[in-house]
Amino acid sequence: QVQLVESGGGLVQAGGSLRLSCAASGSIFSINAMAWHRQAPGKQREPVAVITSGGSTNYADSVKGRFTISRDNAKNTVYLYLQMNSLEPEDTAVYYCGAARTTAWGTQDNYWGQGTQVTVSS
Repeated sequence: QVQLVESGGGLVQAGGSLRLSCAASGSIFSINAMAWHRQAPGKQREPVAVITSGGSTNYADSVKGRFTISRDNAKNTVYLYLQMNSLEPEDTAVYYCGAARTTAWGTQDNYWGQGTQVTVSS
């Protein structure tokens, strides 16, 4: 099992910045990719950014050049970050931290945090 706890959301004006954090604990040794997803009111959850265990990253077109995903592997915790710059009202959403873990059977389990609200005012 993997536990994920996000922090860092809040209210910011358009053009401002926020940094989201996610702490992953539990069976972190087999975590592969980690990602940030978001869900705006009335919309489906969508991927924002992903980072693999090897450090490769990918971003949604809507956030390229503005958001940066990074991870820090500590002894018992993996920290995932999302630096968000030049925020736009369209970035308003609940942001979720996710982790994919390979099980002993070779299957993949996905875990999600509880989400953190980001609100960008115009």
